[in-house]
Amino acid sequence: MDRSEEQMTVRVVSAGSMLVPLEAIEEAYEDLHPDVDIQVEGHGSIQAIRQVTDLNRRFDLVLVADQALIPDMMYRKRDSGEGQYADSFVPFATNQIVIAYTDKSRYADEITADNWYQILARPEVHIGFSNPMLDACGYRALMVTALAGEYYGDDELFDTMIGDHINPRASVERSENGISIVLPELLLPEGDKVSIRSGSIYLLALLDAGGIDYAFEYRSVARDHGLHWIDLPPEIDLSDPDFQDNYKRVQVNLGYQRFESIDNIRVGELIVYAATIPNNAENPEHAEQFMDFMLKAIQNREYGGPEPV
Repeated sequence: MDRSEEQMTVRVVSAGSMLVPLEAIEEAYEDLHPDVDIQVEGHGSIQAIRQVTDLNRRFDLVLVADQALIPDMMYRKRDSGEGQYADSFVPFATNQIVIAYTDKSRYADEITADNWYQILARPEVHIGFSNPMLDACGYRALMVTALAGEYYGDDELFDTMIGDHINPRASVERSENGISIVLPELLLPEGDKVSIRSGSIYLLALLDAGGIDYAFEYRSVARDHGLHWIDLPPEIDLSDPDFQDNYKRVQVNLGYQRFESIDNIRVGELIVYAATIPNNAENPEHAEQFMDFMLKAIQNREYGGPEPV
């Protein structure tokens, strides 16, 4: 279909884990509205918001994998001094952290829901997660690993899998009040045990090529990309409302002050995706129409992606 210069452009910046369903939703919407061009750009959730708040780019719709990021990062005065970046958001989906892998992964024929943490702790097994400074899936991977140590009765699990393989080390502080993971200002892997990418979707090529054996991913991403995955216990996978108090026991201190818009402390919570139309959106009415169409598609489970709330 030819695109005329008369088209209205709606610019969407989204968490990378939404890109697969968004591609189909965008196509369906444009078929119904040939006068509208939906343009989607993917990033880690923190980076998605920073496109608006720190880099001053104009987007009509922001979609993130952690609803808490919107009030934390966007309920503040715009650089122009004219109101806040956003005043509200709409929760629309949920997800869970899983361990994704392929047939080529070491011990792919051995790993199970009962022994996954033992497999990933083996020195020769390479694992990947996204950068928690940029992406919600990254700090959630750290939370899940720390919670797994408690769940399986192995306080050394976080260090064995992740902490000892980052220089400077990522440390874990445990008390009766919970678990605090403190990250260094620069998160640099040491050796080849751990690989870190800017967003969880960027681990997929590495996984497919055999550069890593296992990746901390969202369940919807593993499913939408045809990967194998291990479901984790609901006590630690950040998906079950019955275990919210347990999730809140863990927090990640991002350990840096580079961007004033980001709260350094991320607290374990139920995974909830959210959408917001920034107050400086150029086409808010069209953005709202597309958002409503997207929310209905997610609710009806038409195009994959995370589960509706």
